[in-house]
Amino acid sequence: MKKFKSILIIILLFIIIYFLQCNFFSWFNIAGIMPNLYVVLVLFVGLFIGKKIGVVSGIIIGLILDALFGRDVGITSILLGAVGLAAEFLDRRYSKDSRITIVIMAIAATVFFEVAKYAICYFMHGIELEIMEFIRILLIENLFNSLLIIIVYAGMKKLGYYLEDGFKTKKFATRYF
Repeated sequence: MKKFKSILIIILLFIIIYFLQCNFFSWFNIAGIMPNLYVVLVLFVGLFIGKKIGVVSGIIIGLILDALFGRDVGITSILLGAVGLAAEFLDRRYSKDSRITIVIMAIAATVFFEVAKYAICYFMHGIELEIMEFIRILLIENLFNSLLIIIVYAGMKKLGYYLEDGFKTKKFATRYF
C-alpha cells in the first residue's frame, strides 16, 4: 500500500511540475529561459527511491514529454532514464543530506541531459552549432534549477525519505533462522 501511495505521489509531482513548466515558468523566466524541473524530478526519484524506479520514471516522463513537445520520440526518455540510473550511483557515493551536494548533482545531471540532447539533435537534424548561446542557456538553466532546489530542499528531503521508506525496505536473511 505504501508503494502505491508513493507512486501516486510521484505522478502528482509530475503533474505539478508539468503545470509549473507550462504555465508559471513561461511567464516567470530568466532571459526567456526556463528551468528543467523534469531532470530534477528524475534525479530526485533516482536518489531516494532507487535506480529501477528512477530509470522507469525517467523513461515514462521522457516518453510523455516527447509525445507532447518533441520532434523525435525516445531521445528525452533515454536521457532521463540515464539520469535516473546515474542517480542511484550518486546515492551510493554521496550524501543526500547536504543541500550543496544535491545542487551539484542537479547541475551535473542538467549539464549531461542538455549537452547530450544538443549533440543528438545536432547529429540527427543538422542544427546550427551555436556554442556560446548554448553555454549561456545552460548556465541560466543551471542557476534557475539550483535556486529552486535551494528553496524547496527541506520539503524535497522530507518527501524523499518518506518515499524511500516505502520502496527500500530492509529484508532480513530468514534462511538462517
